Amino acid sequence: MYDNICKFIAENFKDDLATWLLGSPIKLTELSPTELSSEPIRADSLILLQSDDLVLHTEFQTDPDEDIPFRMLDYRVRVYRRFPNKEMRQIVIYLRKTSSQLVSENTFRLNNTYHQFEVIRLWEQPTERFLSIPGLLPFAVLSQTNDPTMVLTQVAKAVEAISVGVARRRHRQLQRNIAAASGILAGLVLNKDVISKILRSEIMRESVIYQQILEEGEAKGKAEGKAETTRKLALNLLRIGMSLEQIAQVTELSIEQVQLLQEEIQKS
Repeated sequence: MYDNICKFIAENFKDDLATWLLGSPIKLTELSPTELSSEPIRADSLILLQSDDLVLHTEFQTDPDEDIPFRMLDYRVRVYRRFPNKEMRQIVIYLRKTSSQLVSENTFRLNNTYHQFEVIRLWEQPTERFLSIPGLLPFAVLSQTNDPTMVLTQVAKAVEAISVGVARRRHRQLQRNIAAASGILAGLVLNKDVISKILRSEIMRESVIYQQILEEGEAKGKAEGKAETTRKLALNLLRIGMSLEQIAQVTELSIEQVQLLQEEIQKS
């Protein structure tokens, strides 16, 4: 969930992301992984943005992942194949503080193959860097601070003070989205009671991010409910002696899945 929130931020505040990572608000457009390969590596946190001369590849990681170095190499090669003349910046951004050495790895080595990328550990980044740019406010509470509660309070004040030259409706939606993203990411370092006291819950509930989370949760719940119903049906059919092949046909489960349920019955 946290990785996807970061992806939402990166895709909706591209200029702010570029200001932070590239040093200036370079205009970036989205680049779909499918433009690089028909079979992109599965990575929910993957963000690919491009300008005329540059491809920015960022990945937000809540926790360490030993596959990151290879993924960086793989996408570097894919981008080179598609855009051989473009520069590429690859940055992995870790959200949750950890002592794992994996969050310090920034190279991939395989015999004579060597590739290097950048790593940012948010808990080592100065808090001030995130408080002055609206799209970066959600990251402030995860930065280098001994008092995340105070930082979240500063973020809440900064959200309230946001003033942009757009219609009032869009202005309010901007505030809601940043507040919701800030509250969700704050969950990595603060408990929900503290967060709810600082950020107004009604603002968060009205945000696009919050609504997406609700929709995803409802969809997941429906899928899980259907899966459990199918499982119970298969178990009942096994108990009355129906063949594995017939059960697989009726429930649309694989033979292997039905066999596992059969073993479950035998063990019980």
